[in-house]
Amino acid sequence: MLLIFQGMDAAGKDSAIKSIFDGVNPQGCEVTSFKQPSAHELDHDFLWRSMIALPERGRIGIFNRSYYEECLVVRVHPEILAKEKLPPRLVTKNVWRERFEDIAAMERYLARNGTVILKFFLNVSREEQRARFLDRLEQPAKNWKFSKADIASARCGRSTRPAYQEVIRHTSTRLAPWHVVPADHKWFARVVIGSTIVAALDKLDLRFPSVDKADRSEFKLVREALLAEGKGGTNKAPAKKAK
Repeated sequence: MLLIFQGMDAAGKDSAIKSIFDGVNPQGCEVTSFKQPSAHELDHDFLWRSMIALPERGRIGIFNRSYYEECLVVRVHPEILAKEKLPPRLVTKNVWRERFEDIAAMERYLARNGTVILKFFLNVSREEQRARFLDRLEQPAKNWKFSKADIASARCGRSTRPAYQEVIRHTSTRLAPWHVVPADHKWFARVVIGSTIVAALDKLDLRFPSVDKADRSEFKLVREALLAEGKGGTNKAPAKKAK
């Protein structure tokens, strides 16, 4: 299963992931946070760093941001696109539509190979976003969450809202749907996200691995041996020989 969390800054992606998966065995899931791409990542295609982080079969992969940043942040920061070293003839007005098509094709491929994909966009209002930024500034314990880039990103986010809408419209499919989650109230967002994930897991009809008849017969013998050992009937320490 692949879960993708996108949203505006201060929408509560980190805290939602932490809260919803608090009781999940960490051996069965892994969170990957996608920050600004490194020089090594920029030397590959825009989907590469996400592809190498995909979950194995039977595990839950959680993407905190994802390849969708390539159609959002990169779209309003052309200098990032320039660093991707694409041949100039490919950087046309159709580049974003082509990326939508590439993403949809990739997600269709994953779904056809058994990966359940759920995508959540946490939508927070400008007023609530502003209040959360102020909260980060006023509470010393939350200062580490704030950076000057947040304000620039928030101002930029106002112009990217149409881009978000376009991304959702062009990449929400039956096999990989978007769930737009009102996130002004964190408790409500977590209920919506959690219930959506539980419903998807229920549809998988997951069961514990079955044990065949031969193994059950062997288990019976092992059980009898363990019971006998508990009564002191077997595995008794041999008596020491007299010298």
